[in-house]
Amino acid sequence: QVQLVESGGGLVQSGGSLRLSCAASGSIFSIYAMGWYRQAPGKQRELVATITSDRSTHYADSVKGRFTISRDNAKNTVYLQMNSLKPEDTAVYYCNVLVQTITRPITDYWGQGTQVTVSS
Repeated sequence: QVQLVESGGGLVQSGGSLRLSCAASGSIFSIYAMGWYRQAPGKQRELVATITSDRSTHYADSVKGRFTISRDNAKNTVYLQMNSLKPEDTAVYYCNVLVQTITRPITDYWGQGTQVTVSS
């Protein structure tokens, strides 16, 4: 099994910054894509950013130029640096990783979510 532990959420004023982290652990053979999604109240979960094993990145248009996704393969960790935060960024942020374990084929796993609240 794979466990994901997220950290770094919180309350910040508009224009501020936060850095989210998501560490994967367990019987990991290889981690492929890693990403962040978010879900605001009353809305569907949406993609924020993804990063592949060769560090190719993709961002939602709404966060381009403000958010940066990165990964540390040695630590099985993905990060999301969020700058110039806006009230509309308020949501629960979830990390998602595509993992091949020793006993299971490639499967995606979700973190428990971390709340990000941006006050105006």
